Amino acid sequence: MNEATVDRLRAHGIQASAQRVAVADYVLFTDEHPSAEQVYQRVRGSLPVLSKATVYNTLNLLVRTGLLRELALAEGHVVFDPRVEPHHHFVDDRTGEVRDLPWDAVDVGRVAPIPGYRIRELQVVLRGTRDAG
Repeated sequence: MNEATVDRLRAHGIQASAQRVAVADYVLFTDEHPSAEQVYQRVRGSLPVLSKATVYNTLNLLVRTGLLRELALAEGHVVFDPRVEPHHHFVDDRTGEVRDLPWDAVDVGRVAPIPGYRIRELQVVLRGTRDAG
């Protein structure tokens, strides 16, 4: 078990079972924005007894405790992001790859109050294709 991951989970009040640590070891330290299915496929190679239910439950727990962000960047397609600080995303139209963009890469300007709404978060999603090279 990765002790740094165990400590991080415990610091957020999460009991560090072997399955939770295995999921967290991957999803909290990846540069990818994996779906739950991708997390399951990657982690079960090192932990064959892992169930999909455990992956989904662990991902939801990590989101609830603020260790992970859940992103719905396309209709019916949810991915998870270990970077919880403010930043934006770029989605490649050809590959579907999601890349992080620094917060200051986009000049959002001022967001005026919208009567009847409380804004919790602001995020810009850019879509297009990456240049070769």
